[in-house]
Amino acid sequence: MKDTFKHKGMRQQLVDSIRKHGIKDETVLNAINKVPRHLFMDSGFIDHAYVDKAFPIAADQTISQPYTVAFQTELLQVKSGHKVLEIGTGSGYQCAVLIELGTKVYSIERQQQLFKKTSKFLPKIGYRAKKLIFGDGYKGLPEEAPFDSIIVTAGAPFVPKPLLSQLKVGGRLVIPVGDDVQTMTLFIRKGPKEFEKHEFGKFRFVPLLEDKN
Repeated sequence: MKDTFKHKGMRQQLVDSIRKHGIKDETVLNAINKVPRHLFMDSGFIDHAYVDKAFPIAADQTISQPYTVAFQTELLQVKSGHKVLEIGTGSGYQCAVLIELGTKVYSIERQQQLFKKTSKFLPKIGYRAKKLIFGDGYKGLPEEAPFDSIIVTAGAPFVPKPLLSQLKVGGRLVIPVGDDVQTMTLFIRKGPKEFEKHEFGKFRFVPLLEDKN
């Protein structure tokens, strides 16, 4: 569980590569530069930690590509102190980036194996979410709403209505929508029933699974 000068140098190179790809928000780039991504991967795969690619983790999930994490985070426009709901905790990497930005993160994971692993692991490396929940992301977290931002880290075949309703007015939902390939979509809540929608290119995520239990 070490973060060495070598790791920091590799992280700096990763940040430079993401910047070249068009990420401009320096606070987001700084957060990526601080989170030791290699700790989120099995030790045998450390060499892959600072390559700008997604990588398989437990329960048929992936640790997201750093560029995608930066892209989604930049779209959220979070500020320190913001309340953020994350759908799909996964490895905890995106969650750590959000915590690094000073936000209060509430995160939901529906894969029990991942939930158990990540909820132990994040505090161990110094990242404390407000709440990590095992449950169905499609329902959001009504008891903690409204949120300044909601981020969905898995491909959703449609936009779950509860998520839109749990946004503050002025709040932003970033969600990849589609079946096989997803369109990164941003919803900004303009009023009680009014939303502005923006679309940003194609991405590929693991599917957001609805709770079948």
